[in-house]
Amino acid sequence: MHVALLANLKKNAPTWSGMSADHWDDLDSEVTIELIMTALEAGGHRVTFLEGDAGLYDQLRKLKPEICFNICEGHFGDSREAQVPAILEMLRIPYTGSRVLTLALTLDKPMTKRVLAYHDLPTPPFQTFERLSEPLDPEMHFPLFVKPSREGTGMGISAESIVYDEGQLRQQLRRLFERYDQPALVERFIEGREVTVGVVGNLTSPVAWRLPDDEEAPRISRGLHFFPPLEIDMSRYPSEEAGVYTSRIKVEMAHDFHYLCPAPLPAELVEELNWLTAATFRITGCHDVARVDFRLDANDGDKPYILEINPLPGLNPGYSDLSIEAVADGWTHAELVNRILDEAIERQELA
Repeated sequence: MHVALLANLKKNAPTWSGMSADHWDDLDSEVTIELIMTALEAGGHRVTFLEGDAGLYDQLRKLKPEICFNICEGHFGDSREAQVPAILEMLRIPYTGSRVLTLALTLDKPMTKRVLAYHDLPTPPFQTFERLSEPLDPEMHFPLFVKPSREGTGMGISAESIVYDEGQLRQQLRRLFERYDQPALVERFIEGREVTVGVVGNLTSPVAWRLPDDEEAPRISRGLHFFPPLEIDMSRYPSEEAGVYTSRIKVEMAHDFHYLCPAPLPAELVEELNWLTAATFRITGCHDVARVDFRLDANDGDKPYILEINPLPGLNPGYSDLSIEAVADGWTHAELVNRILDEAIERQELA
């Protein structure tokens, strides 16, 4: 098939005076794009790379690809990850991955948490702040964790994200408002291990929307392939990172990444994580691929809490979580990339 690989390269991103140094941390490198192109070509496809910018509409009309492999993060707007899929749907061009509504929802962390809470899925108690003067909800207890509402790749996450009193809370809110110009998410800090679970596939009926009241009830996740959970080995990082998977670890230390995969977890906990991953995948409307991030509460028997879901997980074979999990499962990078494409082809009945 003729596949158009759609992405946003860091080197092509717009710049302006006063922009934060980490503004484009979630965009892709040329190396990543080259590796994905090589993988797709190894799968027998003809591949053309297109930058997901304002010129994409006209380029797609000329190119007329049979399907697009979409990993565009977007540049501007509250729903920037959904902009390219919206163009593709307007042009009626099939594409990989989740659709417009899902990508708009999951980029907004507080909105995602509202959906999780509605479906009785465990996520830390939270509050959204749009102004510095807003009072803290009396039910929110320190320590708390503060982060931007609509950023990825750990942007805005540091040891200072953990706050222990009102003074620290207000100071961190001020920093985020000034740097990212968007609402801040404040949630209860879960002390414990950080684990992520990657998945490829698509759920087939019947599937559950909520956790069953009966713990012995079957938990259905047909159609999904779960990769081994990956745990960030925080013991290998400097103490100033405070046991948090910070932006510095994700970006500056990406090529010296310390992890455990498969994570040393009991089988019943892995099963629980897989179920929660499937449920989150389902209720947010994901397709083809996703990654769900968890914290295991050290003060409550490693109870898992869902932090967020990423329906556009990184695909660099050297340091992206999903790629590392696939390798731990015995997959090559080419097999991972082509499985995502094949899932989209089957889902849309293109073959």
